[in-house]
Amino acid sequence: MKQKFDIEGMTCANCQLTVENAVKKLGAGEVNVSLLTNMMEVESDLKEEDIIKAVSDAGYKAISKNKENKKNKVKSPKEIYDKQKNDMKKRLKVSIPFMVLLMYVAMGDMVNLPTPNVLKGYEGAGLFAFVQLLLSLPILYVNRAYFQTGLKSLYKKHPNMDSLVAIGSGAAYVYGIYAIIMINYGLGIGSNDIVMEYVHDLYFEAGAMILTLISFGKYLEVRSKSKTSDAINKLIEIQEDTVTVVVDGVEKTIDVEDLKIGDIVKIFPGEVIVVDGLLVNGASLVDTSAITGESMPVEVNEGDELIAGSVNTTGTFLMEAKKVGNDTTVSKIIELMEEASASKAPISQMADKVSYIFVPTVIAISIISFIVWMLVGASFTFAFSIAIGILVISCPCALGLATPVAMMVANGKAAENGILVKNSESLEILNKIDTIVFDKTGTITQGNPALKDIVLLNNSDLEETLQIAKSLEANSQHPLALAILNYANERSIDTIENKNFDSITGMGVKGEIKGSEYFIGNDKLLKEYSGLNDGQLKQVLDLASDYSKENKTTVFLFSESEAMAILTILDPIKSTSKDAIKDISNMGIKTVMLTGDNEDTAKAISKEVNIDEYKAGLLPQDKDQIIQDLQKDGKLVAMVGDGINDAPSLMRSDVGIAIGAGTDVAIESADLILIKSNLQDIVSAIKLSKKTIRNIKENLFWAFIYNIISIPLAMGIFYPSFGVKLNPMVGAFAMTMSSLFVVGNSLRLNNFKIDNKIKDDEDIDRSEVNIEKINIDKLNNIKTKEEEGNNMNNVLIKIDGMSCLHCKKTVENILFKYDDNAEISLEDKSARLKKTKDFDQEKIVKAIEDAGYKVLSVEDESR
Repeated sequence: MKQKFDIEGMTCANCQLTVENAVKKLGAGEVNVSLLTNMMEVESDLKEEDIIKAVSDAGYKAISKNKENKKNKVKSPKEIYDKQKNDMKKRLKVSIPFMVLLMYVAMGDMVNLPTPNVLKGYEGAGLFAFVQLLLSLPILYVNRAYFQTGLKSLYKKHPNMDSLVAIGSGAAYVYGIYAIIMINYGLGIGSNDIVMEYVHDLYFEAGAMILTLISFGKYLEVRSKSKTSDAINKLIEIQEDTVTVVVDGVEKTIDVEDLKIGDIVKIFPGEVIVVDGLLVNGASLVDTSAITGESMPVEVNEGDELIAGSVNTTGTFLMEAKKVGNDTTVSKIIELMEEASASKAPISQMADKVSYIFVPTVIAISIISFIVWMLVGASFTFAFSIAIGILVISCPCALGLATPVAMMVANGKAAENGILVKNSESLEILNKIDTIVFDKTGTITQGNPALKDIVLLNNSDLEETLQIAKSLEANSQHPLALAILNYANERSIDTIENKNFDSITGMGVKGEIKGSEYFIGNDKLLKEYSGLNDGQLKQVLDLASDYSKENKTTVFLFSESEAMAILTILDPIKSTSKDAIKDISNMGIKTVMLTGDNEDTAKAISKEVNIDEYKAGLLPQDKDQIIQDLQKDGKLVAMVGDGINDAPSLMRSDVGIAIGAGTDVAIESADLILIKSNLQDIVSAIKLSKKTIRNIKENLFWAFIYNIISIPLAMGIFYPSFGVKLNPMVGAFAMTMSSLFVVGNSLRLNNFKIDNKIKDDEDIDRSEVNIEKINIDKLNNIKTKEEEGNNMNNVLIKIDGMSCLHCKKTVENILFKYDDNAEISLEDKSARLKKTKDFDQEKIVKAIEDAGYKVLSVEDESR
């Protein structure tokens, strides 16, 4: 049994590991904790209360998300992150001003800044110390959370970075208070030596600096992480808690969880549709933008399908619930996104991973150093100063800033150039991507297709064909359907009543018009529902294949007994796609294209843009499965898409990349958004990722070098031989400088140059639609000896210059005047026709050459 919980209080990878281990100790089969969504999934039969108690005992809070638990209002990830972000802002608003004042008082005289005389020398020592204490108290108070969580984690025997912050800053404050006591004692007995010794051992500024810089780093972290859950937040927030149902003509309000299939639900204007179902009474305009990304409301009438998550904008209507609870469209999308987020290994901060060992090691070194110096006869003050110095100099300010500051600079640089990075983890993992999967329509292609050819079969009428096609596609928002509708509207074609409309997933649609059933869709629909015999079916598909090889998508209109038309739709390839895919391949990254289009079109497009691999004829759910299969093979996968069907795949992939012109849900589901819809920006993002990771490693290297050098110095190892001991004041300054070095190094990312290979896409001539009339019984006619005798009367004409279907059609129009069974081959650049009584070689050659082609030879096969 799968159980879900929201987790509060996690701040780093060590927290995540602690929660997982706490629940696993109960005997749970599988536990996945996601830092991105603050969510935990547990696969077990454990009692809910036992899991919550285990998490609580570990120092965190678990809130049930199971549908059986209706008492707790589940917080969305956005609420949790907003709370953390606002908390950090409040801390910094207090910490930064007081820290600046404190540093001025504590260190101003050292750098010759004007300082009041009352704070100087022996006479001002007491006030000097007391002012520092007062200035540090507000900083200590607003950052008390580090002590609450850090010390609790230390008590639970799983110290994290908050523990080291708490111990380091806390020890500085404690020793500072001890120093104040000694200063006042020295003043009381008139001992200048005691006063001046301790006036230089006040560590309030060190404690304040630790807390302020760590809070700043945490703020940058939270601000970056808060964007990762926008997609789930968007869908969670549109769900309602209650709904109005009609029972025996009486309206009553119930919880959404209590809805059952078949219930009649009343939806008022402005309300969110809470379940999938059918409209049974009334009509309205419905805003489906949250689910489909379509900005314009859709008109719905009796019998139309309604999707959960849509918003009713105008009229009141009744609907029958068909899918409820976790089976609704919006719930399924949320579930897929949550599962993908939980199963994806979060890329934790490198410093957090190291802290799992680093934190307890530093604490141990501090304690051991104190004991050793006491054993060798040093004074308590000296030994305690050594211990405090180790904690202060080792406090992970630089470590805490190494990653978030670099990520923030990189994110800003990307945003300046139209690449929105929604979370730092995605930019980090992009550095290791070895496979990029592309959706076709709207990603590699422009996503704005136009009708290019109408092939009328078996004497079909153009107006009737367009009328039936428009009536079938009238309620569709698919780009291919819109291409047909736009052309029909331009010709002022009327719509006929379409009864029994049905959408056949991954194939097309059908409906009853004027008492007959018609279909429009892809080749799968034609094979499944048409009544064509094998010969006719092959002829229609062969004809369509010729168009597919020109990158055109073919759509078939037919009845149960007859093929009426082939409509070809062109969606041009973006001008930058080929260059971008070439650059990506040159990086050693495998490229894959996924499409629901047919094999021939997919093959033609993949060949033109040099895609390594393609998969055609996919149903919407197949894309997500292919991503999973690639990941099972050990691939690190980025997915590039723009549609609602791409949302689960974008979440499932290790890095989801959305095209800026895509649907809202696809954009919200992705980790990176290409505002300019330019695939070349993927190349820039990968290069930026590599440079950012290198920068982070440099930051971490110098942060660790700083600790490797400073910790032995702080331990007093060189004191017996050289008399060198690290003054904690110098240690605090060095710690501050290490943090500033990390920030300065990160700012170098602003010098990164973004590739700006921008080309204007060519517009399609939407007015140019080629209309053909073809009798399929005469297509590719295979002449047998019984039918034609033999080829003794055939003439073979070799023609130079034929390169496309348009060329083929031009030559056909010339030769069909002499033989309507003439065969024209683009591959062989030849034509074969029967030598009839009307055959005039000179006229035929002249007509062909007048059309712009060259006749190389005319061979009489009867000789």
